[in-house]
Amino acid sequence: MLHNCKKIAYTTPMTQMVLVVEDDKSLQQYLKDILLDNNYTVHVVSDGLTAMKYVKEVKPELVLLDLGLPNVSGETVCKEIRKTYPDLPIIMLTARQGAAEVVQGLSLGADDYITKPFVADELLARIKARLREIRSDVPTLKLADLEVNTQKVQVKRGGESISLTPHEFRLLVYLLQNNGVVLTREMILNKIWSYSLDVESRVVDVYMGYLRKKIDANHKKKLIHSIRGFGYTIKE
Repeated sequence: MLHNCKKIAYTTPMTQMVLVVEDDKSLQQYLKDILLDNNYTVHVVSDGLTAMKYVKEVKPELVLLDLGLPNVSGETVCKEIRKTYPDLPIIMLTARQGAAEVVQGLSLGADDYITKPFVADELLARIKARLREIRSDVPTLKLADLEVNTQKVQVKRGGESISLTPHEFRLLVYLLQNNGVVLTREMILNKIWSYSLDVESRVVDVYMGYLRKKIDANHKKKLIHSIRGFGYTIKE
């Protein structure tokens, strides 16, 4: 049950479909209300089997997925969705706390993870961040004098070309797609390295170091920032 939640209106540029998979009726209604209030189209289902069926039928842009579901667990639903729809954003909702649970959720293929009770503005911000990633109509990402062409795989800052490795390029694009959003090491590891068991979380810090040298080293204005105890973000 939610207690410390408040409705906050965000403006969305278009009506986007969100599938809510939650068996708690009161939470179902709450999520439906805040999503409708923020101009999303919403489908709500109560169990895992129906969720997998609806993903195929309604083709949502994002799934809010509770882990504690009847008949088929949220973990299984997440893995099954990932097999067919690898790019469909999934945000897990759960009452489970702790780093181990977060790592498990992300390793199953979730893009983000939020624990109950949560605050509405945090959830809405995370939804916006995940949906921002899948907008394919903008091949060029820009921030200050940094410009990235995702189709031509080109990076320029101040008009000068910058050579990046494939992992560095994907990491920079992920940061720019989430401009101003703090990304945890676990989120980055899951997105860029698919949370491979042979890859340690410190690899994120190593590659961030490489990227910061190439993007920021010769410029007075720094764009990539480390947020102590949380992760990284890119912003002016």
